[in-house]
Amino acid sequence: MTTGEMWTQLSSAITGLMLAWVMFEQYFPYQLRGYLQKYSQKLMSYVYPYIQITFHEFTSERLKRSEAFSAIQTYIGSNSTKTAKRLKAEVVRNNHPLVLTMDDYEEVTDVFNGVKVWWASSKTVPKTQPISFHPVAEERRQYRLTFHKRDREVITEKYIEHVLKEGKAIAVKNRQRKLFTNNSSENWYGWKSTKWSHVLFEHPATFDSLAMETKKKEEIKKDLTRFSKGKNYYAKIGKAWKRGYLLYGPPGTGKSTMISAMANFLDYDIYDLELTTVKDNSELRKLLIETTGKSIIVIEDIDCSLDLTGQRKKTKEKDGDDDDDDKSDKEKDPISKKKSEAEKENKNRSKVTLSGLLNFIDGIWSACGGERIIVFTTNYVDRLDPALIRTGRMDKHIELSYCCFEAFQVLAKNYLELKSHELFGKIEELLGETEMSPADVAENLMPKSDEEDEEDCLKRLIKALETTKEEARKKAEEAALKAEKAGEESGETPSQVVQENGEKSAKEVKENGEKSAKEVKENGVISEVESDNTASSWVESLVPETVDDARDQAPAI
Repeated sequence: MTTGEMWTQLSSAITGLMLAWVMFEQYFPYQLRGYLQKYSQKLMSYVYPYIQITFHEFTSERLKRSEAFSAIQTYIGSNSTKTAKRLKAEVVRNNHPLVLTMDDYEEVTDVFNGVKVWWASSKTVPKTQPISFHPVAEERRQYRLTFHKRDREVITEKYIEHVLKEGKAIAVKNRQRKLFTNNSSENWYGWKSTKWSHVLFEHPATFDSLAMETKKKEEIKKDLTRFSKGKNYYAKIGKAWKRGYLLYGPPGTGKSTMISAMANFLDYDIYDLELTTVKDNSELRKLLIETTGKSIIVIEDIDCSLDLTGQRKKTKEKDGDDDDDDKSDKEKDPISKKKSEAEKENKNRSKVTLSGLLNFIDGIWSACGGERIIVFTTNYVDRLDPALIRTGRMDKHIELSYCCFEAFQVLAKNYLELKSHELFGKIEELLGETEMSPADVAENLMPKSDEEDEEDCLKRLIKALETTKEEARKKAEEAALKAEKAGEESGETPSQVVQENGEKSAKEVKENGEKSAKEVKENGVISEVESDNTASSWVESLVPETVDDARDQAPAI
């Protein structure tokens, strides 16, 4: 038989098979066709010893992409660049310009614990496009895993779990980190509406560039590292995998920069929560649910966001004012009216309560998800409710204070690339005597023109420190003069002993006055609302007006 005759017979056989298949699909009963396919597959299993597992791109939930498919795609993409002949390129971020993944209808091999498997990608295109208000992808992609049936246990129990874990880790490493802010609840609904909007997070701050003592920076870094690796530890002790940080200190001391450095150190996203746009506690919980793991939830200047510190006191005052509800508006104090109107306006703006915020931080809902850090910043830590910053909610308190010499050395290295200079000694002396924030120090170190050199910047900083020191001295002298003038008007002598005795007596009288006011309040002589003012006026009336009076009231020394 010649080659031409062989090809002729082969083509005739293929044509006959195709014709038989068409006839089978068109005329063979559907019920019998199912039985035929079932038993044919059983027959093939004796001849074909391989098993296939298919991972589809979309799950049964509407428009939701499968997490397993995404993890597999990432895993195969990282392992297919060496063997696949057809790849797809995708831009992720600047420092990782291209991410390569396996193209459609391509096949690659992988080896796990000596077991060889095959991954193949494919896609199906629907014949008709359904009409819907929610557009869907035209193509349905899937990955097919093929392996020998003798390796079923290894693949199903170990290999697939390994692929999903490694794929998620690679995706986190290559992801674009984001800075989120919460949207107003009025914009939560509608087409493509979300509770959070975001931009790419590209802040360059690191712990190396942070103006702070080296010892404190290392302590914070160790704490963050321990938290990020503590999933099993938190599960063992029965706590949600989260940690709270309270950053407090004067303005310009680097609280926001610290948050950026923490995010860059851990490779976390940031959720900047604006409490004034949240209507109530229910919306606050919904926002928490929408956050993801590996993130830092930030509430900056929490003492200014909402009046959370005084809500307990307001509740008590409201309970005490129930007896006065029958009074007419004419009998009420105009100042009280204005205060009440302001409270109503604030109430209409946001109904987030201290209790709701506490539950947000440390309640049952805080356990949904994991690997979250919650950060509060404030300039005045004494204004916050103790329950808000206790251990378990704000686990670590970090004070960011005025610039010290060690912090200055970091700034000098960052801005001027200087490790030492003859003017450093003078600057160290002035920093020990002057309070200046790292932001002000950095501004003076920054060159203002190309003509300025390092010495000019250092001299400008020295001048600024001397000016600040002089201003502080003048303020202290003015305060002393005012105190001396007030003493002369009241007839006091400058004797230190008399002054100390007078202060001690005034303190004792004040304590007695507060105690008396409390007793009068308990006896029902004055109302609960007026008790604070009455106690205050009582104390003022009992404080000695002259030094002689103070001497008479003071105990003998």
